Amino acid sequence: MGPAHALARGTRDSLAERLAPFFAGPADGAVIGGALPFDTTRPDCLWQARGGDGTWPGDGAASTEPPSRPVPPRPQPPARGYIDSVARALEIMRREDGLPEALTKIVLARTLLVEEAQAFPLRQVLARLSEDPSVTAFQVSLPSRADQGAPRHLVGATPELLLEKRGAAILSHPLAGSARRLEDAQADAQAAQNLARSEKDQREHRLVVEYILDLLAPDCAELSTPEGTTLTTTRSMWHIGTRIEGRLKDPDTPAVVLAARLHPTPAVCGLPCARAAGLIRSLEPVERDFYAGAVGWCDRRGDGAWHVAIRCAELCGAQARLYAGAGIVLGSEPRAEAAETGAKFGALLAALGLPRDAALHDLDSLHD
Repeated sequence: MGPAHALARGTRDSLAERLAPFFAGPADGAVIGGALPFDTTRPDCLWQARGGDGTWPGDGAASTEPPSRPVPPRPQPPARGYIDSVARALEIMRREDGLPEALTKIVLARTLLVEEAQAFPLRQVLARLSEDPSVTAFQVSLPSRADQGAPRHLVGATPELLLEKRGAAILSHPLAGSARRLEDAQADAQAAQNLARSEKDQREHRLVVEYILDLLAPDCAELSTPEGTTLTTTRSMWHIGTRIEGRLKDPDTPAVVLAARLHPTPAVCGLPCARAAGLIRSLEPVERDFYAGAVGWCDRRGDGAWHVAIRCAELCGAQARLYAGAGIVLGSEPRAEAAETGAKFGALLAALGLPRDAALHDLDSLHD
């Protein structure tokens, strides 16, 4: 889309008021799009544009040169540090089990820092991510930081729909419970069966679905899960998913306002959400910023689609910070959760020209 201009930034509390003039505007084809941060007390990053050439602000020029080979990715925290954080979270859950407001789930993330000799070719990276038809590829231009001279972009390929709205009809498709896909067809099918039968993963998934149903119910005249819970897949991961369909009491409620109410769900935060968010800040060494937030768009009618900002990276010149997380509940095994984050880095690593298993090397070192 283009041309575009940045909207006034603010937190979730002021979102509806700030966007009211846009939704009251003429039917001129204008749209808004951008990103909501993980921390709802931090400012969002939204743009307004008219229909145009299909690009958003900050799109990089296509490059015909292949990217130079990056230096080895640097995990933050390393696998051992991540495993220790998962173990700490599990100890809190065991200690509080059965108590009111006990921590029942937390999603812990880690990052990979990747550097190249030249700036990343945004269009090439986005094109590679778009090759998987089961995901939604995205790129959002972010505000520059004072200590970084190059523009920042959030780029990713998310499999998870937070909220889509068309008139009064709404749709959400939360994912929670994951397993790495395998090259061998028989082993891959067994991995899917194991995930479908996993009591731990099914329990983790139910927490997310119940949370979304509870939050959407007051706004809906109808709300259901007509297909039940099923397995979904991307090229790199199996997921447990539930399609939630509803009909709004007020069809004028904008998709972005509904998405902001839902976000962050237990799929990327935990339960209770406020408690989990506080622990995330203390257990994760790198601030999430727009990772595990929401990305999407809305038109003047309030129709649009917002996705969970996962399987993504922040690109800034020749530097990329990749993010991935795993849901922790009682029954989680710390090393398996670390391996899950490594597998989730796969699509981004491939888009940057690295082997999909590059993030698993520090896990292998634990055996040395």
